[in-house]
Amino acid sequence: MTVRPITIVGHRALSQRTRRVREITDELRVLVADMFETNDAADGAGLAAPQVGSRARLFVYSCPDADGELRRGVVINPRLERFGGIALDEETLEGCLSVPGESYPTARHRGARVRGTDLEGAEVVVEDEGGVLARALQHEMDHLDGTLYLDRLVPARRREALDAVTARGWRAGGILTWDPRELEAHNV
Repeated sequence: MTVRPITIVGHRALSQRTRRVREITDELRVLVADMFETNDAADGAGLAAPQVGSRARLFVYSCPDADGELRRGVVINPRLERFGGIALDEETLEGCLSVPGESYPTARHRGARVRGTDLEGAEVVVEDEGGVLARALQHEMDHLDGTLYLDRLVPARRREALDAVTARGWRAGGILTWDPRELEAHNV
């Protein structure tokens, strides 16, 4: 397993829709193992394939549900259902491994259910209401559709976030990825 570089806001992979996985191959298994390794190294709640430069329609997650139980898995070709009211809690901040070092209040549905398959081709259903997992499921699905959480911020917060990204100098320096094993090197 390898820790892969994580794409940063401004990288082309983050603005493109992913492609349906047609076959589970050894290459796909390696990608998923590397994504778990990368997510763990970055202390993330989840990681979508575009965040490591892949167009495969899949994500991994590793975070607590509403009961505080750690949930960990992979979902290939996921389909999302949202439920519960939309909440914007100023105290609940959402971050993203592709926008390292920043976090902002982001409106999300309280509940989410994702259906897809696992690496064995078996159907999986992952559901949560009110926990970090519900937010992560929605967040990772956004990545698969070429959307960043910054796109969901209210205009004033979005401007603040984009200013913070600019201040970090990633774009000006041509930096489009970061290595989670070298946090300090990327001003995270």
